[in-house]
Amino acid sequence: MEKIGNEKLIGTISCLAVFVPFVIAVSTILELISMPPDSRSIFIKYYEWITAGSFTASVSYLVDPLSITMVLIVTGVGTLIHIYSIGYMHGDPGFAKFFAYLNLFIFAMLNLVLADNFLLIFLGWEGVGLCSYFLIGFWYQQKFTGDAAKKAFIVNRIGDFGFMTAMFFIFTYFSTLDVSVFNQKLAAYSVGDPLLLTIALLLFLGATGKSAQIPLFVWLPDAMAGPTPVSALIHAATMVTAGIYLVARTSLLYALSPFAMTVVFATGMLTAIVAAVIALRQNDIKKVLAYSTVSQLGFMFMALGTGTFWLAIFHLMTHAFFKGLLFLGSGSVIHGMHEEQDIRNMGGLKSKMKITFITFMIGTLAIAGIPPLRFLQ
Repeated sequence: MEKIGNEKLIGTISCLAVFVPFVIAVSTILELISMPPDSRSIFIKYYEWITAGSFTASVSYLVDPLSITMVLIVTGVGTLIHIYSIGYMHGDPGFAKFFAYLNLFIFAMLNLVLADNFLLIFLGWEGVGLCSYFLIGFWYQQKFTGDAAKKAFIVNRIGDFGFMTAMFFIFTYFSTLDVSVFNQKLAAYSVGDPLLLTIALLLFLGATGKSAQIPLFVWLPDAMAGPTPVSALIHAATMVTAGIYLVARTSLLYALSPFAMTVVFATGMLTAIVAAVIALRQNDIKKVLAYSTVSQLGFMFMALGTGTFWLAIFHLMTHAFFKGLLFLGSGSVIHGMHEEQDIRNMGGLKSKMKITFITFMIGTLAIAGIPPLRFLQ
């Protein structure tokens, strides 16, 4: 009884740690809506973080329609997944540690989407990568989960090299790492400038790592080795969308680099097709959804590559909900099948798991764009 009581206390505190920021985000977006459209942004600078010669990096945050949308997704979907996790992880000896990792992940992701400084974004970027490593390999006693965690960590370092190199270029030629200042200084450059193209491609390399695009998509399907709530939170709703967010946040840079936009579009299109075809040959219920996620992320990059940045973010938001729902539904099925994940051994569960059937069907209709849920697409 004491253990159950501890689990309830841990679960309650962890859920509130995500739900309270969601409530604050809702009140903040209402405040933004009340402002004139051209001035819907709130800039907050806390202090100078690093000062070394001419180099300075401040702890500053920007609340605007893009960042607050990401905050609502992270905290809204995150709260639901935290609640689900209380039951899913019941009885696990690492219950408290699991929720500590989840909360740390949410903190890192919020830091990533709110930061107005590339170095601060990178801190959140690496934070979610570290938490992903912890959570994918949570059941480290099993060799394949540890291998999956290491694979995700190493592959993402390749993309991170591109992000870091881009920051070196930005500071060298723009004398700042503040995103807002960087965007203002872009006005002095012409369309197709080689420097802007170089920075755009390097940032996109970072995005392909986090958002699992060709050739760096190989880590995400194996990441399904972690607990199912991890798949729903990190690999459907938040971490894998960080690359989409980064390109959208630097949209002016890409608008001035037509060739980079073409690369983004082509990579997204190729990834969407290849991942969807691979998904057709999967038998693991979670890997089917994992490759579907890779394909859906490809569609988002296609939207970014065509300059419809708002459309990519809209699809990111809808995908967070219906793919998170599908992953949580798969977790319910796996539990019901006593940890069986081979879909060839499943069938006829409609009468035995009615609620799971209904929710899974809703997620399926949403991702397929079937009426009346086609507006989500």
